[in-house]
Amino acid sequence: MSHPQRTARRAGGLLRRAAVAAVGLTLLATGVSTAPATAAAPAGKAPTTGSFVAGTPAPAGFASWAELFTVQQRMNTAAARIERAARRGPDSGFAGVVADPTTRQLQVYWKGAAPAGLLAAARSVVPTRVLPAAYSQRELAVAAARLRAAAGDEVTTVGPRADGAGLLVGTQHGLLGATSLAGVPVTVQTGVAAAPATRWDDSPPWWGGAAWRNATTGGGCSTGFGVYQGGVSRVLSAAHCGNLNNVATDPTGQTIGIVGTRNVGTDTLLLAGSGGGRVFNNTTDAAGAVTSEFSNQVIGALASQVGNFVCTSGAYSGTRCSIQVKARDLCINIRNFGTVCGQVQAESTTRTNAVGQGDSGGPVEIVNGANTTQVYATGTNSAIDDTNTATTCTGYVPTGRVCAWRMYYEDIFSGLAGVGASGVVLG
Repeated sequence: MSHPQRTARRAGGLLRRAAVAAVGLTLLATGVSTAPATAAAPAGKAPTTGSFVAGTPAPAGFASWAELFTVQQRMNTAAARIERAARRGPDSGFAGVVADPTTRQLQVYWKGAAPAGLLAAARSVVPTRVLPAAYSQRELAVAAARLRAAAGDEVTTVGPRADGAGLLVGTQHGLLGATSLAGVPVTVQTGVAAAPATRWDDSPPWWGGAAWRNATTGGGCSTGFGVYQGGVSRVLSAAHCGNLNNVATDPTGQTIGIVGTRNVGTDTLLLAGSGGGRVFNNTTDAAGAVTSEFSNQVIGALASQVGNFVCTSGAYSGTRCSIQVKARDLCINIRNFGTVCGQVQAESTTRTNAVGQGDSGGPVEIVNGANTTQVYATGTNSAIDDTNTATTCTGYVPTGRVCAWRMYYEDIFSGLAGVGASGVVLG
């Protein structure tokens, strides 16, 4: 829902916690008072809409981001149909989908013969190519669970390859015998570690991408999308940001609500405050400094497909785009937190900041190609690989924290299921 009386964001502190060196991805909750180095918003009321991709060059072959996101949206529509149909079949050979708009062709991987009718329906939406897969997605899910049980903390991330050729496994130093342990071929990435990933003066209904502090423990994170639980709107965020009954406030001390629901396995929680159907976003200059702030309407939820382009919106880093999905359906081992499943791995195509400390729990968005002032909910920030992909921070607090170009976020549908939420609040 729209909230026209929202005030301009005021500069405020956010608690940050220094990262610790250990194998695994790093959480981005925070623990030391820091004020934004740039103004959070112009004086007066913040604009209620804007396009945060308009000033960023689109990938080669596209005249604009609107064109790219329109192509991507068609691909995702077809991919969603295929996945829904595949889940209904107990022996489905569906392995995965690559929906990279730069190829302008949906790639569907299938073990055995794919249903002709299903593919015809997909081809009516977007050019679609079917490719053979060695394993189905279900077979790879079983293999991933087997490897996690056998390898334990030696594995940072594990999940199916989108092409069905085997598992994609991330480790810090490698994993001898990974294929034998999994029972399927394994592609091992070394040098993969994971560390946990506000705006500054929001008001109810609370929007995504704003700062919140844990008044009970002193930590701080970002708000996620407004969602519904039992017909009541709540605020989504990351489970590593707080425990049940911790009190959440904005940086000015205004109470948002307690942590009412929490699921460690999906790294999601719900704040018992009224969630709205908009998210904060901003434009930046060439150096990544914030130049303007506004909000955008949430018009639905979409699953992220491998190859998709997404944007993040945390209160510290601000809006970051040119981020491409590299893998999905991962289970990741987050340092000092544990194993989280339903995760998506994404990387900045420019090797600049994708997300950083203070952005945990913030929204991951897919821009509507037909109207780039609207967004779809696609995830919630969880972690970064600060050991191997650390880079210069940008946004509201560009110094004194850690950022990275490789990030991990919880898929919106997995995250919703983890906290018993039925859908996102629309703007």
